[in-house]
Amino acid sequence: MSAARAIGLLLGVIADGAIGDPRRGRPITGFAQAASAVRERVYADHPVRGALFAGGLAGGAVALGALAERAGRGRPLVQVAGTAAATWAVVGGARLVAEGTELARDLETGDLGSARETLSTLDTRCTEDLDVPALSRASVETLAESTSDAVVGPLVWGAVAGVPGLLGSRAVTVLAGLVAPKVPRYRRFGWVAARLDELVSLLPTRVAALLTVTGAPVVGGSAGRAWEAWRRDTVVHPSPNEGRVEAAFAGALEIRLGGRTVYPHGVEELPVLGNGRNPDAGHVTRAVELSRVVGWLAGVTSAALALTLGLLRRR
Repeated sequence: MSAARAIGLLLGVIADGAIGDPRRGRPITGFAQAASAVRERVYADHPVRGALFAGGLAGGAVALGALAERAGRGRPLVQVAGTAAATWAVVGGARLVAEGTELARDLETGDLGSARETLSTLDTRCTEDLDVPALSRASVETLAESTSDAVVGPLVWGAVAGVPGLLGSRAVTVLAGLVAPKVPRYRRFGWVAARLDELVSLLPTRVAALLTVTGAPVVGGSAGRAWEAWRRDTVVHPSPNEGRVEAAFAGALEIRLGGRTVYPHGVEELPVLGNGRNPDAGHVTRAVELSRVVGWLAGVTSAALALTLGLLRRR
């Protein structure tokens, strides 16, 4: 079982890189659209209604994964295929690289309107007044955070809990994004989804930061500075997870991230991460490559973790 899970995770990561996003998108895109429709139907300014929303949809994803695992029990080839398909369905590495590459190209050519439009689909901050350094900073921050949420997180939980872990963890991060409690309308409704996301992300964010340190030299970055920024700058961050991977990216690329950020709900003074120069379009390109490297390292790490856990269960 552990070997089939490990092989399935690796095949799913390979499929993500080789196939990319189909024209009509992946199942995770359909899930997000369906969850948005459900949110509008069940919304009420109360945490209990939000708990039912988050628990019902996330629980449904876990149940679907459990059915898939049960179908593959005692049938290694079925389990490999099911794990690979689920991995490809939820891992967003290829899409992240494509969007990051588009951002870098727009910034290099000075097409700031297009860069602002692309960034607005990935991040909730206000983009209309951002110049090249601010857009570059926002792009690197978004790439770092999304690498953890859309790549490392599902793979870590896939190694620990198989297809239910893959589907459930990704569902939680999607739901948390749809009802972010920073938005006044969802402050109470999104409370449970936010707490679930914090819990699910505790391990993956730290794994992602560690893999960023490991992969930094591959893109000409500094592993030492990545480690230093991660350990030093996230201590003052109010969230147990946010900023960890961003700090590691900042140190690896020897740039400075964080600081004043404008959202539709107001201005946030976030901790400054890293102590290098302000980022530019070239740093966005390097962040894309770092995201790709972290994704591949996460695939190998998840496979190794699945095998290790399998051996421990047999003892």
